[in-house]
Formats: sequence, structure tokens, C-alpha cells
Amino acid sequence: MSTPETSRFVRIRVELVLEIDDEEAVTGAALQALAEDAELSDAERADSERAVTEDTAEALAHLVDPFDLVGAVPGVELQQASWSSEQIDYDPDSPEWDLDEDDGDENDPEDDEMTVG
Repeated sequence: MSTPETSRFVRIRVELVLEIDDEEAVTGAALQALAEDAELSDAERADSERAVTEDTAEALAHLVDPFDLVGAVPGVELQQASWSSEQIDYDPDSPEWDLDEDDGDENDPEDDEMTVG
């Protein structure tokens, strides 16, 4: 259903909230990944090791890679990705964390879809 006016580019927005049960395991895995990364300079590796050791959210950001999410999807090529992580206060019962909530983007075509329930 492609017309000349239809863009071939699609933006997927994903928000994840993860509970870290073992900070040492996350930090250790990030340090291991950094040690195995042959493309890092010694200075970059030292800076990254310091960051992942000081902040578990930073360690997690080194382990979660958007490229891994779409690498095996046929017919697509990832053009750009950005991601960040931060420690947050999370209350799953709070309306603030309602995943079905409209995000207020009036140009979002998904907002026009009808929900059947």
C-alpha cells in the first residue's frame, strides 16, 4: 500500500520499565561487553567502565541495543536510533504508567484506531 506520497520510513517508539534484581550481574555483564569491544579506545573504555560501575542504569544502556531488536527483521534497515536510561520511581498502579493512555500526539495515526475490548 505504498504510494509516491507515502514515506518508506517508520518511527517506532518503545518505552520499557525494567526492574533490576541483581545490580552486580548487570554491571558485570556491561563490563564484560566493554572488555570484548575491540572498537573502543583505551580512553573510551576507561570512561565507559567508570560510568557503568557508578550507575546501573548506564550499565543497562550498554547492554540494551535497538539494533538487536530489528537486525533479524526482513526487508528493513535501521537508519537511526537513540536511547537512554535513567533510574526512576515506578508505581505500576499510578495512572502515569498506564500504557493504554493517549500520549497526546495529535498526528499519531494510531490515535485514530478504534480499540475493541
